[in-house]
Amino acid sequence: MRKALVLGGGGITGIAWEIGILSWLQEAGLDLADADLVVGTSAGSVVGAQITSGMPLAKLYERQLAPPNGERSAHFSRARLLRFAWYYLAERDPDRARARIGRAAHHRSSASIADRRAVIAGRLVSHAWPDSDLRITAVDAHTGRRKVFDRHSGVPIVDAVAASCAVPGVWPPVPVGASVYMDGGVHSAANADVAAGYDRVVVLAPIAGGAGPVRGPADQLAELPGQPRTALITPDREAVAAFGGNLLDPRYRAPAARAGRTQAPDVLRAVGEVWDS
Repeated sequence: MRKALVLGGGGITGIAWEIGILSWLQEAGLDLADADLVVGTSAGSVVGAQITSGMPLAKLYERQLAPPNGERSAHFSRARLLRFAWYYLAERDPDRARARIGRAAHHRSSASIADRRAVIAGRLVSHAWPDSDLRITAVDAHTGRRKVFDRHSGVPIVDAVAASCAVPGVWPPVPVGASVYMDGGVHSAANADVAAGYDRVVVLAPIAGGAGPVRGPADQLAELPGQPRTALITPDREAVAAFGGNLLDPRYRAPAARAGRTQAPDVLRAVGEVWDS
């Protein structure tokens, strides 16, 4: 029985919420970090790298409660979201639409790639790929196609995570080899289809929805072959409120982490029935 944990995107608050849920579940005797496969997209790539690093989840949770002194807040505007949605409507080929988003990301982000990489490096506990099967999703900004990085890709884990977290129009695409890559969430909020072939699949998805060619986690789980047992966990009302309306604002990190721990008892049974049944 092979188990997969899928960690979706959702900004700084998504990282915190996922860590909050995972830490409480582990204390309750349900350790999702022992998955045979961990898939991380955007915020989930940070969490995936952290929980496979060997640092205890309790310690990772404590890190989420630290004051955000000196940390930069960012914002993904509604106007930008509507512009990107128009690309999907205007292009019949989803990859071409994503490539247009990639071109826009080049032009609209003035942030330093080096500075952004340093931020990501500071969030990771280890800068070495784990021995376990961790897969990190990104999107090629030139072709619009998804790329899945792992320890066999020949790419430093810091670069893989930075690419997966490169929100278009907010953070610059990340050069890796002969191409540049942007946020894996441009393909899907969770990329749950990467877990195809596994018998048990649990998805933590701070962003639950999808639209058009951007598949949501529920649709992807329903389409997994072999009818695996699955559980999809999304933020409850209190967690959404704790996110503060801006997933990229570090001021809401600690409230989001606490909201994850508060929600975790409510999802224990559903997750346990999938993971340990």
